[in-house]
Parts: sequence; C-alpha cells; structure tokens
Amino acid sequence: MTYHAANPFTFSDALGPAKVVHVHEPRLELKAVLVVDNVACGPSIGGLRMAPDVTAQECFRLARAMTLKNAAAGLAHGGGKSVLVGDPKLPAEGKQALVRAFAHAVRNEHDYIFGPDMGTDETCMGWIKDEIGRATGLPAAMGGIPLDEIGATGWGVRHAAEIAGRYCGLQLKGARVAVQGFGSVGKHAARFLAEEGAVLVGASDSRGTLQNPRGIDVAHLTRLKDAGKTVCDYPEGAKLGRDDIVDVECDVWIPAARPDVIHEDNVHRLRTRLIVQGANIPFTLGAEKALHERGVLVVPDFIANAGGVICAAMEYRGATQAAAFDVIAERIRANTEGVLARFKARTLPREAALELATQRLNAAMRMRRFSIM
Repeated sequence: MTYHAANPFTFSDALGPAKVVHVHEPRLELKAVLVVDNVACGPSIGGLRMAPDVTAQECFRLARAMTLKNAAAGLAHGGGKSVLVGDPKLPAEGKQALVRAFAHAVRNEHDYIFGPDMGTDETCMGWIKDEIGRATGLPAAMGGIPLDEIGATGWGVRHAAEIAGRYCGLQLKGARVAVQGFGSVGKHAARFLAEEGAVLVGASDSRGTLQNPRGIDVAHLTRLKDAGKTVCDYPEGAKLGRDDIVDVECDVWIPAARPDVIHEDNVHRLRTRLIVQGANIPFTLGAEKALHERGVLVVPDFIANAGGVICAAMEYRGATQAAAFDVIAERIRANTEGVLARFKARTLPREAALELATQRLNAAMRMRRFSIM
C-alpha cells in the first residue's frame, strides 16, 4: 500500500490545506483522498464520504467547509475530509476491507479524526476505531452517540430554520417544507420540523420525488425508507423525477444530498422563501447570489448543518447525547442569529458567515508557533 502527498497549489490559500494524502492500492481497487485543511483550532474532524464518483476536488472543497464549520461552531477542532471511491452498498465484507485498508494507510495522520458522512455510518466508524483507535460517530455499543440514528445534523437544521424564519416572517407551524435527499440528514430534519407543526410537501431520493401539497406523513415515509424502499413507494401524492424536487413550491427548501445540486442553470426553478442548507456545499455561489437578489434567504451550510460535527466533537470527549443536543441547539441558534443580524441587504449571508468563521480562525492561527499573521 502506498500513499503520497499531492500538490495542492490549485486549491491553497492562507488557511490551507495543511496536508493532502492520496491512497492507492490496486489489489483492493482502493482509491481514496484525505485532506487536512486547517488545524489551528486543534486536530481536524471530518467525515469519510464514500461514492463511486467522489473526487479529490470535492474532498478539497468539503475539507474547507469543515474548517469553516468547526470554527463557526467554536469547536477545538480544525477541518478535514476524506473520500473513498466505491459503491457504499457493497456487501459488508468488501466495504469493511476498503474502509479498514484506507484507515490503516493514514493511521499516522493524527491531525485527522474520522467521522461518518454520505455512504458511511457508525458501523464504518467502529471498523476504523478498531483499526487505528481514532474515530467518532461510533456505535452505541462502543460508547458512541450514533449521529445518523438520532439525527444530530437534522436537529441543528431545525433550529437554524426557526431562527431564520424570523428574518423572513415565517413560523415553523404550518410552514410547507421540501427536502432534497430524504436520507440520514433529510429525514430527521423533516421529523424535527414536523414536531413543530411544519408540513412536509415534497421529498426526494436517488430514485425519484414525492410531492403532496396536502402533506406527507414523515413517520410513514421514514419507515418506507428504512425498509429500503424509495419515496415514490409512498401511497399518496404525485411521483416525479429525481430532480423535480427543485420545482416543488414550499416555504422552506432543504438540500440534504450532494454538492452543487442548485446552480446557475436551475436556480430559477426554486419557489421558496427560505433555504436551510443541510448538505455541504449544495449551491454554487452564483446560485446563492441569484436567490439573494430575489429576496430568498439562504442559511449557509457550515452554519446550518454543524449539528453532526458538534455532536461528534462532544462524543470524542465523552459527553452524553442529551448534553450534545443542548449544545447543538445553543450554538446553531446563536450562530444563525449572529450571521443574519450582521448581514445587510447588499451582503450575502454566506459572506457574513465567512467573516464570523475566519475571524475565529485567524485568532487561532495567530497563536500557532509558526504563524506570521
């Protein structure tokens, strides 16, 4: 097994990346990338993403998103990310071999702590913990807080939506919600919002879109998904194409899947008042600018979806689930309020969020031994 440092000059700036590692093992058909972006605040935490089409560029962008997210959340951790090329639905034996091999290859990269992400879960983190002793988002049987099972990220999205709603005259009770990507983040965001009286009117997964203006039973839809079915197996409502979720009229639209799902070519199709980004880098900057010009409020990803990494960081230090949920609510509500209170009509919420995160990062970087800032 071999790994080597890549040349990150294309993506580098004053914040990072600190280190880039490519892993390749032809016998296992293993291809993976680790990006440790910035460790000024502490060792980086970031998820392991597994998909057939993940790229090094995606890993760079996601690692930076984690740097900003962890800084904005006030965590004693920097940002990093890892991606593993492969089918996340591989049989357990084959998937375990790939995950363990990748973890073993980067076992000495102590500035990176693995967490779950798209295509991986607490079982994968258990394999990594056993392999190298360094992972979070572990199974409950190993003393962890199962992030996907309890919906830590979705819990944070719910609180970001409540605070942001005040800035566009929207209450959660009765608000119509559409979720793009009804998976580990999307289904929990929908559940927590429904508990506040919101109505799910649209949901999508990789196989289609479900739309029902009269409302969708979130618990019923979740049971179908947990049984391996698609949103289109729900008995009522219109069954549409996967990308038609963009056209569902609603009050709150939540992207909770892959990067760049909304871009300059399809942003005009969105019909909503508020967007709370449950996924990492789900919109292009051009799309966010277009929405801002239309008066649509967008809560940036690294503010809205920090619940998972806050929970992971607290788990790593032995906190309980109840304590983690309290801190998620407190920090995401405060950060959403802080960002939206400081942005002006001429300024994107993302720019205000970047200012918040980079101020904290720069303060931490000035404390580092080799800092020249």
